[in-house]
Amino acid sequence: RTGAHMGAWWLTGVRGVTSLSNLGTLSLFFVKAGAFSFGSGLAIVPFLYAGVVREHQWLTERQFVDAIAVAMITPGPVVITAAFIGYLVSGLAGGTAAAIAVFTPPFVIVIVAAPYYRRLAGNPQVRAFVQGVTAGAMGAIAGAVVILGRRSLTDWVTVAIAGAVLFALIKLPKIPEPVLILAAALIGLIRGA
Repeated sequence: RTGAHMGAWWLTGVRGVTSLSNLGTLSLFFVKAGAFSFGSGLAIVPFLYAGVVREHQWLTERQFVDAIAVAMITPGPVVITAAFIGYLVSGLAGGTAAAIAVFTPPFVIVIVAAPYYRRLAGNPQVRAFVQGVTAGAMGAIAGAVVILGRRSLTDWVTVAIAGAVLFALIKLPKIPEPVLILAAALIGLIRGA
């Protein structure tokens, strides 16, 4: 290896070494994503899909769905999703930059808004704003379900697994979600073997 390639490992994603310019684009994209992560990491999935798969073509649809799946089984899925996508695109530097970028807007909003929270919490206009944001986040989460469902439910087995998990969530609410996810993963492993 040449000296230039030996130092580039930290910028190497699934498609090879990326440029510092691409790293900047990735960071800016995740700052924007972080600014819209209201209430749930799933709320930004449609935004991520549009930017990561369609606009920038950093990942394929399959890689994107896999990145979301990996993140959803970990604590802090928004940061993990961003870090994993950043890592796939631009290696260790991309993962680090994306995680910091997606976390920065909510952190700044909390730091700036916290001193005024008690004073503004009872304001009818603030409450109306929060209700609007909540409704928008619910719509975005529904959009995420559609995007992930269309790309993940590809045959009768995956549809059956999704149906069984949905049934368990509704009718057997005492079963913890991680147990359901683990059971579904085991079924997928057995099926793939």
